[in-house]
Amino acid sequence: MPPLVTGVIASILLAINVLVWATGILTLTLISKLLPLAPLRRLLSRVMTAFATAWVYCNSGWFRLTQKMDWDIRIPPGLDQKGWYFVVSNHQSWVDIMLLQHSLKGHIPFLKFFLKQELIKVPVMGAVWWALDFPFMQRFSKAYLEKHPEKRGQDLETTRKACEKFKEIPTSVVNFLEGTRFNPQKQQKQQSPFAHLLKPKSGGMAFAMSAMGEQFKSIVDVTIHYPDGIPSYWDFLQGKMKRCTIVVEETPIPQNLRQGDYENDETFRSEFQQWVQTLWQDKDQRLAHLSDNG
Repeated sequence: MPPLVTGVIASILLAINVLVWATGILTLTLISKLLPLAPLRRLLSRVMTAFATAWVYCNSGWFRLTQKMDWDIRIPPGLDQKGWYFVVSNHQSWVDIMLLQHSLKGHIPFLKFFLKQELIKVPVMGAVWWALDFPFMQRFSKAYLEKHPEKRGQDLETTRKACEKFKEIPTSVVNFLEGTRFNPQKQQKQQSPFAHLLKPKSGGMAFAMSAMGEQFKSIVDVTIHYPDGIPSYWDFLQGKMKRCTIVVEETPIPQNLRQGDYENDETFRSEFQQWVQTLWQDKDQRLAHLSDNG
């Protein structure tokens, strides 16, 4: 089919999938708010997670119907759907989110992403992300915090509250450490030391560790490579993205970094940042190898 026709069909299937599962999730959320009983809330939370997981499987279904893609997905053995994981990934396109869900489904629990605060305004999806307890993060500049010191540490508190809810059901917490999508302009502006990545931000990851570090089984480190260039979401829907490589690695969390005061302990903060830098150096080398081999 012509790319435009493929894109229209994929968009329709995507919209139907969103409406069906979002309606179910938001209905259960309303029931839980009207009947705030702890056992019922826990039960409904599990059912909503099951709905969200089914949503991901249906997405994979229309991928296969509309996208003739050469998938190269490399998954390590031993991942557990009943465990808790912290997932890190490079970030280049909105397509990344769909690929993460597609490649990790059935291997680890449902993915819950750290999201920017402004994304809660996205029609339908913002409400669904809120209903599923995705943590919404609001970043403040140093200049703003100097004028409003009462806002300092708000991200930490938001992360901790979200992670408290994650303790009830096996969850995969996802954080794009770069904080934004990669492009050469951002890379140059940052003066990033990495050839294929922006500088990683360690704070959100450290705060999640301080909240539930002992519960996380390990780090699931995902590297996404687009051999034919970074696609837009519309490119993806039209079937113009012919190839992608997704390399998943399981990495242990050093015991001394599972708990610590990232904000106030300078030694702990330095050690945590160095560990994240090492993860990012390895990822940059992995991307260089994938690029060199087409």
